[in-house]
Amino acid sequence: MPPKVFVTGATGYIGGDALVDILEAHPDWDITCSVRNSDKGAKIAAVYPQIKLVYGDLDAVEMIEEEASKADIVYHFANCDHEASAQAIARGLARREGSKPGFWIHTSGTLILSPEYIGEGKVGEVHPKVRNDWDGVSELLSLPDGAAHRPVDKIVIGAFRAHPEKIRTAIVCPPTIYGRGRGSDNQRSVQAYGATKVFLEQQQGFTIGKGENIWHQVHVQDLSKLYLALGEAASAGGPPATWNDQGYYLAENGSFVWGDVLRAIVKEAHKQGLLPSADTKEATPDEADKLWKNSKFRVGTNSRGESIRAKKLLGWTPKERSLMEEIPTMVADEARALGLTKGHAEKVVE
Repeated sequence: MPPKVFVTGATGYIGGDALVDILEAHPDWDITCSVRNSDKGAKIAAVYPQIKLVYGDLDAVEMIEEEASKADIVYHFANCDHEASAQAIARGLARREGSKPGFWIHTSGTLILSPEYIGEGKVGEVHPKVRNDWDGVSELLSLPDGAAHRPVDKIVIGAFRAHPEKIRTAIVCPPTIYGRGRGSDNQRSVQAYGATKVFLEQQQGFTIGKGENIWHQVHVQDLSKLYLALGEAASAGGPPATWNDQGYYLAENGSFVWGDVLRAIVKEAHKQGLLPSADTKEATPDEADKLWKNSKFRVGTNSRGESIRAKKLLGWTPKERSLMEEIPTMVADEARALGLTKGHAEKVVE
């Protein structure tokens, strides 16, 4: 019998793209998606008429709890800092009927790996700390309470510890995500795309300090393959994936230096005739945050975590091009979104 699957964040960047691979591989799965309103629902229904829709935002906790209680698999792609919705999923899975556990595949984010760096108040500098999700998994499950995304991670961890017979969890922790999404609504990410947008609007690019800080990267379509693999393992009862205390998956495909990426964006934008200069300014954290709110966290921190678990257990093999290789497309897409250039269809109409 096909699993019953409950999905949050189906019109978002991550969830929308993952849904493409999940439904392509398993059109028979019984999928219900929560959406905020009928406009969002119409976008999903136009592409996937077989999907059931329930309406409400993340504060509609009674609906979320009820749907989680009926699901074999919950994909939580929505806001990873929203505590009430995570608590609702935990309550719902805890009251599932039957002897089999429910599986919760939760989306976190690798800013959680930056507590030392943020605590030191330094930005734009490299930090040596590198974590991993294999022999370092216990450290990932016990990061400081002040770490980003930690409050909701703790709800997920607490759920399986309180109900080990009822709940199996996997926390997927992607770093900088890039690539044009294939979902029905939002098709762009925040960090590199947001920086590009700001540079084009301000007509000036910047790094935070020297920009020597390091993050890891993953293409959105590679990330979707990991969500699919975890869902398939859940549908089969769990293996070969590991869950709960061994269920933390850093989803990355190599590291990059933020300063290199930001300077490459500026050079490409200048090459495309979108910026007057290919020079990049070294901004202080305060200067950068005035140009782009929270930029010191988005592009000024270090977030270093190696993905071993998914590659070793699930055969997950990222294949898409790198963030650097994506930059020309990203710059062109952001320029078109801002109305600075026209797409092919618009030119044909003229």
